[in-house]
Amino acid sequence: MRRAVVTCTATAAGVVLLLSLKPHDGGGAGSAAPPSAALAPSDADSSSGSSSSSGSGSGSGSTVRTVTGDAVSTRYGPVQVKVTLDGTKITKVDVVQYPTHDHRDREINASAIPVLNEEALAAQSADVDVVSGATYTSDGYTRSLQSALDRAADR
Repeated sequence: MRRAVVTCTATAAGVVLLLSLKPHDGGGAGSAAPPSAALAPSDADSSSGSSSSSGSGSGSGSTVRTVTGDAVSTRYGPVQVKVTLDGTKITKVDVVQYPTHDHRDREINASAIPVLNEEALAAQSADVDVVSGATYTSDGYTRSLQSALDRAADR
């Protein structure tokens, strides 16, 4: 009798935990399409370690520059980011390479990359949470972003 009570309680607790998880797909059936052309990998920007600067500050002496991180190999393909900084503030993160071998890769990354970009902008660092279902892309993203930030700090 005790086993039955313990088993039922454990099962109920497991079901509650599963139902409380929130998916990261953000929109249901219509979210499988790529969000924009901005996510498309760019062959022109795939060179590792490139950076550019322009003095577009409003008299404050801040420098807007773009630094490309290392292309990080993952199980499903390389991930590489390009970060735009205004002084030391991250203003934009573009993913220039990510796995696109099949429909599933494109579907996963179409929902994961915007989440990773938002988290990087909010954290102002490469210390972002892994997106559920996109573990390899998340790892490659954070490692490439950290290499870009390290490169920017050296300049």
